[in-house]
Amino acid sequence: MTKVLVPYYSTFGHIYSMMKAAAEGAAEVDGVEVKLVRVEEFDAVKQAMSEQDAYIQAQEAQKDVPVATHDDLLWADGIVWGIPTRYGNMPAQMKQFFDSAGSLWMNGELEGKVTGIVTSTGSIHGGQETTAITSLIPLLHFGMIYVGLPYGENQEQLTTDGIGGSPYAASTVAGPDGSSQPDERDFTMAKRLGKRIALTAQKLHG
Repeated sequence: MTKVLVPYYSTFGHIYSMMKAAAEGAAEVDGVEVKLVRVEEFDAVKQAMSEQDAYIQAQEAQKDVPVATHDDLLWADGIVWGIPTRYGNMPAQMKQFFDSAGSLWMNGELEGKVTGIVTSTGSIHGGQETTAITSLIPLLHFGMIYVGLPYGENQEQLTTDGIGGSPYAASTVAGPDGSSQPDERDFTMAKRLGKRIALTAQKLHG
């Protein structure tokens, strides 16, 4: 079996819903096993957001998703990362998870694994591209093989509508207040990315 890991961090659930679509796409490939895991929230954030209903509901919906571990990274042949945007970059929760995997980097244990990114932003120009590009840097340091989202397979990108999607990553626009939900085209592109990573990992590791 080719193994695809889908680790993500999601504050208000947008990335969570996109990663379920990515996992669904990967699972469409025969002979592929998929595992969805979440990067753990900081205790300080839990406390600060403890009275925000949208946050509480989103975290409650994710409570049964296992917490991501280094063993999960070692298990995988392909990894689809769910990385929301903080100021055009990845959030601290995800950065800490990356930083904590230094021993895997030192031993080259993630080299050759196929990878790609799904992201979300508060606005169209709030980091749809920069988050994917800046997040790519540590993935290359780990020695992973990056898979993008080509125009030829994703004609949805050829639009002036306020949706996600770029050659660098599947994505969605959450809105300034987080009230927007992913467009069906966003889900479609996330699903295609998951499938593309699964197929590539299968060819390299199957």
